[in-house]
Amino acid sequence: MSLASLTRSDVLAAVAEFDRLGRDEFLERHGFGTARTYFLELNGSRYDSKAIAGYAHGVRTGDYLRSGDFTGGDATVVRRLQALGFVVRTHRNPPWTRDEVVLACDLVRDNDWRWLDSEDERVGELSELLQFNPAHPLETRGSDFRNRNGVARKTADIATQHPEYTGKPTKGGQHDRVVIEAFVSRPAAMAAEAKAIRMAMLAEANDAVSLVDLDLDGLSADEGAVLERRHLRRERDPRLRRKVIEAYKRQHGKIACEACGFDFQRTYGIRGADFIEVHHRTPLHVSGPVKTRADDLVLLCSNCHRMIHRTSPWLTVDDLMALVTTNVVR
Repeated sequence: MSLASLTRSDVLAAVAEFDRLGRDEFLERHGFGTARTYFLELNGSRYDSKAIAGYAHGVRTGDYLRSGDFTGGDATVVRRLQALGFVVRTHRNPPWTRDEVVLACDLVRDNDWRWLDSEDERVGELSELLQFNPAHPLETRGSDFRNRNGVARKTADIATQHPEYTGKPTKGGQHDRVVIEAFVSRPAAMAAEAKAIRMAMLAEANDAVSLVDLDLDGLSADEGAVLERRHLRRERDPRLRRKVIEAYKRQHGKIACEACGFDFQRTYGIRGADFIEVHHRTPLHVSGPVKTRADDLVLLCSNCHRMIHRTSPWLTVDDLMALVTTNVVR
C-alpha cells in the first residue's frame, strides 16, 4: 500500500464525504478511531488526517483503507498531505497542571491509593469537571481531552508511583511525584487544597469573567493555577481595594508598600499618587470561599507582590517582610 498516488482532488473528495456524513459517522463507517495527534486543517475545519488519507486512497484506487491497513504518522500521511499543499497540525493534549494532578491524587487517596477504572462514576465526574475547566483553551485540546480513559490513566500513574507500591511504576507527568509526596506528608492540608481547587474550578466554569488577564503574567511559575487566578481576582475588588487604601492613608498619611516601604508618589510624583497593589493575607486553599474584609488585605508594591506569587507555595506576608529585612540589613 502506498499513499504516493494520492492527488489533491482525492483528498478534497474525502473531506467532502467527511463533511457530508459528519465526523462520528465517517470514522465509524470507514473503520477509524478519532485522531490524537495529526489533523488536516482546511477552511477553518479540522479533519482526522489518517481517516482522510484512507478514504482518499479509495477514491484513487477503489481500495478504501481502514485504520489497521497502514500507519498514519509523520513519515506517511503527514508527509503526503503536506506535499499536496495541505496544512497538517500536530495536536497533543496539554500536560496535566498541578491543580489537575491534585484532584486526581485526591481521588486515588480516597480510594486507598488504588487506581480507578474508566467506568468508575468518580472518574466520570472528574473528567467532566476538567473538561469544563477554562484553563486550557479549546484550541489546545485534543478530541480525547481529559476523557474518562485519560483520567483513569492518570490515577494509574499516581497509584503506581506511591511509595508503598511494589510493582513497576508508569512514567507519569512532571507534577505527579511532588503532589504524591505532599499528600503523604500533609494529607489534611492537601485534602483541603483539593476541595478548594474543585470549588474554584466549578466557580470558574460558571464565571462570565474573561480568563485573559495580563496581570497574571509571571506571577506564578506553576501555570497560573486556578486558585491563584481566583485569589488574584479577589484582591482586585475595586471597592474593597479603595477602602483599604483610604484606611491606610488616613493612618499613615501616605501610601507605601508594607513590606519594603516603597512609595510610588515619592518616586514618580503625582503619577504615582495612591498607586499600590493589594494582597490577600490568606490563600483560598487555606481560607476557603469566605467573604473578604479590608483587614484581610495588605498593601504591597509590584515587586513585593510578584515575589510572593513567583513560586508555589507562596510566601506569607511575614516571610516576605523577614526576607526584605534580612537582605536590606546586609
